[in-house]
Amino acid sequence: MSFGDFGLLALVCVVWASNNIVSKYVVSHLGLPPLFFAAVRFALVAVATAPWLLPMPRPRWRLIAVAMLMGGGNFALLFIGLQTSTPSAVAVVSQLGVPITTLLSVLMLGETIHWRRALGIAMTVAGSLAVMWDPHGFKVSAGLLYVVASAFAGSLGAVMMKQIEGVKPLQFQAWVGFASFWPLAALSAWLEPGQVHMGLAAGWPFALAALYSGLVVSVGAHTAYYFLIRRYEANLISPLTLMTPLATIVLGVAIFHDPFGPRMAIGTTIALTGVLVVAARRNHVMPLLLAIRNRAQ
Repeated sequence: MSFGDFGLLALVCVVWASNNIVSKYVVSHLGLPPLFFAAVRFALVAVATAPWLLPMPRPRWRLIAVAMLMGGGNFALLFIGLQTSTPSAVAVVSQLGVPITTLLSVLMLGETIHWRRALGIAMTVAGSLAVMWDPHGFKVSAGLLYVVASAFAGSLGAVMMKQIEGVKPLQFQAWVGFASFWPLAALSAWLEPGQVHMGLAAGWPFALAALYSGLVVSVGAHTAYYFLIRRYEANLISPLTLMTPLATIVLGVAIFHDPFGPRMAIGTTIALTGVLVVAARRNHVMPLLLAIRNRAQ
C-alpha cells in the first residue's frame, strides 16, 4: 500500500472514530432524542445522494430490508446505547459484529469456519463480555445491549447485501438514507414528542454535528473506504481498520474522560485481537461488515 493510500485509510478511520464522539455529544450532552438524530442524519444522506437513487436495484424488497437494517436499525440502536454508554465501551462491543457476521455467513451463505476463525470469534466475544459486564451489579450493561442489537442489525444487513448484485456504493448510500428516514421519522414523532423543538433549541452545535455525521462520515469516509477496497486486497484493508476502535478509545478518554481500567484494557486487547484473527482470514462479507461497523462508530 502506498503511503498516500495508507494516510487516506488512517484519515477515514479517524473520521469514523470521531463520529462516536460526535454522536455521544448529541444524544447525551445535548440531550437530543436518538431516533430524531438518526432521522436527521439519514435525511441529509438521502438529499446528498439523491442523484444516485434511480434506477432502483433489484430485488427491491431485499434492497429496502438491507437499507433499513444497515441504516436505521443499526444507527438508531447505536445512538440509544450511546445515551448511557461510553464511546470507548461502544467501540469495543460493536466489534461483536465481526463474529456475528461470520456466523450468519455460515447459516445464510454456506461459508465455513476453520479453527483460527473460531478462535478469533471466541476471543472477540470474551473480550466484549469483559467490557460489557458490570462488576458492581453483576449484570450486563443495559446500554451496551443496544449496541449488541445494533451490531446484529448491521451484520444481518451485510450478509443480505452480499445477495444483491451490481449496487454501487453511492447508490446504496442513497437507498440507505431514503429507506431509513421515513420509519425513523415516524417512530420519532410517536415516541419522542417535542423533538423538533429540542433540535431547534440545540442550535448550531446540533446542526454541525448532523452535517458532519451525515455528509463527512456516512458519504465521504464510506466512499473513500470503497475506493481503497477496490484498489487493495480486503485481507490487507480489513485488519487496518482496527485503527477505528483504537482511535475511538483514545478520543473517548481524552474528551469525555472515559474510564479505562485494567478490565477495560484486558477486554479491549482480547476483543481486538480476536477481530484481527477473523478479519485476516478470507471472508466474502468482511469488507462490507467492517465498513458498516466503522461507519457506525
